Formats: sequence, C-alpha cells, structure tokens
Amino acid sequence: MAIDRDQIIAALARLALPDGGTLVERDMIRALAIDGDRVRFVIEAPNPQIAQQMEPLRRAAENAVAALPGVAHVSVALTAHSPAAKPPPPSLKVGGHPKPQDGPLKPSGVDRILAVASGKGGVGKSTVASNLAVALARAGRRVGLLDADIYGPSQPRMMGVNKRPASPDGKTIIPLQAHGVTVMSIGFMLEERKAVIWRGPMLMGALQQMLGQVEWGRLDVLIVDLPPGTGDVQLTLCTKTELSGALVVSTPQDVALLDARKALDMFATLKTPVLGLIENMSGFVCPECGHEAHIFGQGGVAREAADLGVPLLGTLPIDLETRMAGDGGTPIAAGDGPMARAYARIAEGLVQGGMA
Repeated sequence: MAIDRDQIIAALARLALPDGGTLVERDMIRALAIDGDRVRFVIEAPNPQIAQQMEPLRRAAENAVAALPGVAHVSVALTAHSPAAKPPPPSLKVGGHPKPQDGPLKPSGVDRILAVASGKGGVGKSTVASNLAVALARAGRRVGLLDADIYGPSQPRMMGVNKRPASPDGKTIIPLQAHGVTVMSIGFMLEERKAVIWRGPMLMGALQQMLGQVEWGRLDVLIVDLPPGTGDVQLTLCTKTELSGALVVSTPQDVALLDARKALDMFATLKTPVLGLIENMSGFVCPECGHEAHIFGQGGVAREAADLGVPLLGTLPIDLETRMAGDGGTPIAAGDGPMARAYARIAEGLVQGGMA
C-alpha cells in the first residue's frame, strides 16, 4: 500500500505540544520525505532549550507514523534554530538564463498544469487563482499554486505566507504550505517592495526554476497564476511545459474583453486549449437595499464563451469581503459564505469535467 503524505500529516497533527498547539499547527515539521516504505522527517524546535525537552514528543511522532499502513521504517530527527548564530547567506540564486531542455517540462508527480490568465491587469485574476486553488483543495484535490506573475507577485499576501523557502542544496526549492495548498512565488525570494527589473531571458529562467527545481510533491493539479497580457512568461509556459489548459478571467467590460480576446487568440495560436472563461466583477449587490448594479456591463463574458464554444465556468460579483480576505491572507474560499460557495461550484465543475 502506498504511503499517503496526508495521512502522515494527519497523524502528526494529533500530537499536542505541552504549551499548546500541535507539531503541524506550529509549523515544526521539515523535510518530510517518503521513499518506498520508509519515511523520514525533521522536527524543528524554536530553540535548543525547547529541543532538549522534546525527545518524548519525537518518539511519539515516530511511533504515530510507524503505526500507519505501509510504513516499515521511520526516521525522525530533532533540531533547533540557534538564536546566537547568524543564518548563512542564501545560496539559491533565482533568475538567470534558462537551461536547455530536452522537451516540454512537467514536474514529477504533477498530473495537470492549469494556467489562470487574463488579457489585462486589474480584472481579479490572482484573486480567482488563489481562491480556486483553495476551493479545489477543500474539494479533496492535491493542489499547488505557482505565482508566475514575476513583476507583480501577489500570492504571498493573498495566501498569507511570506517566509523564504528552504533550499537544502542551493538547487532544490522546498515550497511553502497555506490553506491546504502548496505555494511557490518569486515574491518569497525578494523583499516585498523590491522591484523585479529583468529582461525576458531572466523571466524564462525564473519560471523554469520554479517549475523544475521546486519539490512540488504529488499533485492532482498545479495552478499557475500568469501575469496579465501575452508576453514572455505566457510564451514560455505554453511552449516549454506540458500545459493541460488555460482558464481566462475577464470582467464583462468591453475594454477588458478586447484584451481577453487577445489572450484567447494567443492560446489558440500556441495550441493550448482554453478550458473555460470566468466572469469576475459581474455585478455589485448593495448591502443596504439589495439592488444589483452591473458596473462593468452585463453578460459580455458569457457571450464570448458562447461564441468560442467553451464553458462559462462561473460568474463572480464584486465583493468587499473577498477583497478584505485577500488582503488579510485568508482567501474567501477558505470560509463558508456565499462567495466560498461560488468558488466551490467552479471547483466542482472543473473536477467533474476532468479538468482538475
């Protein structure tokens, strides 16, 4: 029986710490690896003093994982940060020219790669990408989220994570976890206010790194949040990776649809299937009187989907709570309100259609 990573995490999540919380809640599990019937991981204590008191917990973690079906051997190491020691300078360099490829790239263990795209900025593409990833994870899928918007990475803020990913050897990148989603962004590697001033080859190299050097693990679907437009990142993703398809986000506004059509034409030219359209900011319902106003027009994306013969996957209204949730680092899809249910319906449609 294959060992399930989620079962290991669930077993460790049941081990309570003396001062509250669990090993998983306190983010103390590192370098979890499965090799056949052998499992190994590291418990990282906040400091050496606490680590000295955690040997019973280390043994309990070892026994909990050893009791799982299919596990024959468990190796658990206990380590700690030393407050007196300065961390070594980062050895991982991001960017640079791409390396030659033998063929289209597909990360090991990733079943499907879906691009979330838009013709122009400001239509809520990144909001849709993060919430869709969370909704798919809540639907039981193993989901990764790659923030490929190199110039304007927003997923660190929207997903509520801002740590630098670990790199044990200066080449392999260990992604972060948030809301049940495996997340990687160029924003993790840079200061929040630091501008990325790169030419095309460096963008292509960074995208190649984040696809090929990140330890994505076993995923049903990897969602790639593309930058707006039809530039180098889109061209690289469509021609250098095994892309399963694209979802195009637009508002119903005529100006947004003009640019969305260019994105659709780009995918058609590059032989990338468009799996569906999502209409964002479809209307605004007044919280006081209930009147619905179509600020950006009405039905434009639905008509475009009908003309193309592709599904309209969903319509999403302008919603204050969605904006606040994204700014606060907890996507609205992680909750239980009307917008969470709207994203859940889109996720359900993708799963039932075999697209995620």
